[in-house]
Amino acid sequence: MRGLAVNEIAPGIHHWTGIHPKIKVEVSSYHLADSGTLLDPLLPEGDLETIRGLDVQRIVLTNRHHLRSSEPIAAETGCPILCHEAGLHEFSESGLDVQGFSWGDELAPGVRALEVDAICDEETAILIDAGGGFLAVADGVIRYGGRLGFVPDQYIGEDPPAIHSAIREAYGRLLDLPFDSLLPAHGDPMIGGAREALGRFVEHGPE
Repeated sequence: MRGLAVNEIAPGIHHWTGIHPKIKVEVSSYHLADSGTLLDPLLPEGDLETIRGLDVQRIVLTNRHHLRSSEPIAAETGCPILCHEAGLHEFSESGLDVQGFSWGDELAPGVRALEVDAICDEETAILIDAGGGFLAVADGVIRYGGRLGFVPDQYIGEDPPAIHSAIREAYGRLLDLPFDSLLPAHGDPMIGGAREALGRFVEHGPE
């Protein structure tokens, strides 16, 4: 594949990283081959060659702040951009056509939106029915250096301890779901053992 290196981290799950131009931190993007779904895509330097050759039928944002490179990708492929309906106000003034969804909606075959609503009203986890199950997460949980944690307090809101508690409570509600791997928008994917690791995070906080 031309463009940025895209790695298949599990059958049908593609991953790549890039430095976010605003926060200057490496972030992750994903492609779900079975449904042609991009999650929170960032193309460093606008390199559309990265997604050429991939089946792209839709872009899903795990929250409104993860538009990243979605606009040029949608222009290139003609695919829709989807965000939880509580975050659509972010795009109203720009005129960008972003379609809303509700929690519980099946966004594509085997791709379902789940409620988090901790850091921001529209924060969504995505349950992916592939392999042993994957959970894609927005800003509530990050994974750098092999450890689950919170985003730095300067990005998390006015009352970090309260938001930390809300995040742990929100993800605690998801622990009975069928997933074994984690796809964070911030940090490295965790293939296998993710539900147990997330359970420890919920109970004790960052490792």
